[in-house]
Parts: sequence; C-alpha cells; structure tokens
Amino acid sequence: MRERHPEHGDQETRVSTEFSPQTGRRIRTATVVATVALVLGFAAVTIIKARQRSALDSAATAQAGLPSTVVVAPVRVATGDRHLSLPGETAAWQESTIYSRVNGYVARWSADIGAHVRKGQVLAEIDTPELDAQLDAARANLNTAQAQVGLREAESQFATTTYERWHEAPKGVVSEQERESKKADFDAAQARLNSARAQVALDQAQVDSISVMTRYKHVVAPFDGTVVERRIDIGNLVTAGSTSATVPLYRVSQDRPMRVYVDVPQSVAADLLRSAPEAEVRANALPNQVFRGRVARTAQAINPQARTLKVEVDLPNDEGILIPGMYVDVSFGFRNGGSPRVPAAALVFRAGGPQVAVVGADGRVRFRSVTIGRDDGSEVELSSGVTDGDKVVLNISSLIGDGDLVSAKESSDFAARAGLASAKSDGAAPR
Repeated sequence: MRERHPEHGDQETRVSTEFSPQTGRRIRTATVVATVALVLGFAAVTIIKARQRSALDSAATAQAGLPSTVVVAPVRVATGDRHLSLPGETAAWQESTIYSRVNGYVARWSADIGAHVRKGQVLAEIDTPELDAQLDAARANLNTAQAQVGLREAESQFATTTYERWHEAPKGVVSEQERESKKADFDAAQARLNSARAQVALDQAQVDSISVMTRYKHVVAPFDGTVVERRIDIGNLVTAGSTSATVPLYRVSQDRPMRVYVDVPQSVAADLLRSAPEAEVRANALPNQVFRGRVARTAQAINPQARTLKVEVDLPNDEGILIPGMYVDVSFGFRNGGSPRVPAAALVFRAGGPQVAVVGADGRVRFRSVTIGRDDGSEVELSSGVTDGDKVVLNISSLIGDGDLVSAKESSDFAARAGLASAKSDGAAPR
C-alpha cells in the first residue's frame, strides 16, 4: 500500500498489511477462553435452576401431604333477645292537600310554609265575583217566587169563598154547571198556589246551595298541623276541583304523633305478627337520640314482589323533633327460639339443598344437609343438621371433599361477635 506525504513531495511510503504469528495465537486463545467461560456459565445456571426446581418439587410434595387449612366457626345456640335493625321512613300522622272549592282570585293568604295552624284557622281568602253574582240572582228569584206565592194565595182565597157560596146555594137557585165551574176554579187556584210555594222552596234551596259554596271563599285548615307547602299568591287565579290539571293551594301535615313505615322480611314477619314488639327508632341526623314506639298495625299481607311485610310503628313525637320523610333505622327485639345459629358464609348450596361442612374430632370434613329456619343476613338460624358446639367451615374451597383431612383454624371475628351477642342476651356488659 502506498501512502503519499505532501511535505515530502511525491515520495511514496509502503505500509505492511501482514500480522505476526503471535497476534494470531493471542486471538485464538481469547476466543477459546470466551467460549469456555460461556459454556461454564450456562452449565452453572442450568445446575442452579435444576436445584431450584428440585427444591420446589420437594416442597410441593411435602405440602401435598399436609392437610388443608380451613377457617371454622362454632355453632352457637342464641338465648335471650335478638335484635333486627331495618331501614324505615317517617310519615305524617295526617296529611291533606287542600284544593279550592270555588273559582276566583286569591285576595289574601295568612299562613306560609312552616306555620303551625289550628283546625278551622283561615289560611287564605278567595274573591269570587261570579259566585257572588249567582247568589244575588238566586236571591232575586227567591223574592219573585215569594211574591208569586202572595198573589196565588189571594187568588186561592177568592176562589175558595166563591166556591163556598155557590156550593151552599139551594138547589134550583144556581145551575149544576155553574157550581162545577166554581169548583174547577177553586181547584186551579189551589194548584197554582202549591206550584208557587214549590217554586219558593226550589229557589230557597238554590240560595242555600250557593250560600254554602260562598263559605269556601275562606280556605281553612282541616286539622291542627303544619303548613308544608304553599302554592298560591295574591292575585292568582284558582279553579275549583282536584284534578291533575288543578293546582293545589296548600299541603298541611300533622306530625304529633308520627308514623314510621318499615318493610320487614318475610322470615321474621310471623314473629312480628305474633308478638308486636317494641321498636327503637334512630336517625343519623339526630345522633344520641332514641325514639321508642310499638308496632301499631301491619298490612297483614306479604308483598309478592319484595316478599316483605309493611309495618307501621307509632311514635309520640311530642316535641316535634322528627319530621315526615326522614330516613331512620328501626330496631326490633325478638325472643330467640333456641335454634343453632351459624355464619351465612358457612352455607354451601348444592343440588340437594343447603349444606354445611363440619370438622369432626378426627379433623376430617363431613358435609351435612341443613334446614334454614331464619336468615338474618350475616347469620342464619338452622332448624336441623347441626348442634351446639359443632365447628362449621367458612367459605370452604371446592377442592375439599367429604372426608378430607383439614387443619382447622377458628375465626376470631365470629368468636368475638358471638361473645358480644351472648353478653347482650344475658344483660351483661361485654368485657
């Protein structure tokens, strides 16, 4: 290879492209060393992974030989009272939507929302020009009819005296035809008098009817209560009636005492109907306040859609603390029947019906068919299948079969709840 150098003019220099034998040997040696290192590293990784797999297989084999760990809870027979808390809603003792009975314009109103009113108190007054005109016309017609009665009475009196004279006249003095004519005049006069009197009665009834309607110009409270809604103002046109197109004037409610409506599940409906227990009502908006009442009435029928029984609890509410439409919690107390109770998580539903898995003294699982007596949500009362002291498995795995050996671990949460419930039933404070 030639290399030109400008500082030397056109002089050329030759560079050698050949390597020495030592350089080739060094390259081959480095290649062999790298290859051996890679082979040794791969072999080491393979051996390590093989040992890890062997350790995992040994651990899995050892674990497979151990019994599965399950969480169990003891079956408890509850005594004393049990409490059931359900959501409810307050409602007024009485509530009335007041419509106008006459057509007219609002002249004035004297009761606004939140006002406490008494029965018969005037809430508003309505101007009724058309009704007033009808009353004046009816009274005028009555006066005319009464005047007609006076006229017909005079005619009847004259016809009576005339008929008496002709009737008492000796025979031969007057003809029979004239006597019968006077008799007909007398009867006609009596008929006209009776008709005039009937017209007076009709006109008087019309006057009385319109007079009664004029009383509705004054809108009054139907009972002692509170105005919860006002839909009128001065000058508003109001129309008589209570159709969907008619605007109501007021809505008044009475909340002393107070009603509380609760939908009770079918599972406890029979107990409630039999005992009519007392109820405690609490509202989140009123902390540390408990209102006590008693079941006053029920619907006496189960709602076929929700499978619940409508129950009404009456509360005194003398201080008016509760108001209609509040969401409340209603707690009922029932006497326990002494049946075994288990957590709802212990139930297993299979084709043959509900079952529970019971861990025996030998540590093996046995599935038992049970009969559900009452479902309270978190706990279930069983009529048959278990006894007090049995240990049932919670949330049992589908991989565990009947007769499998297990390691039982008792649920601390359920044990604490069971102890607290027992303390409350016995009337002692929990420690």
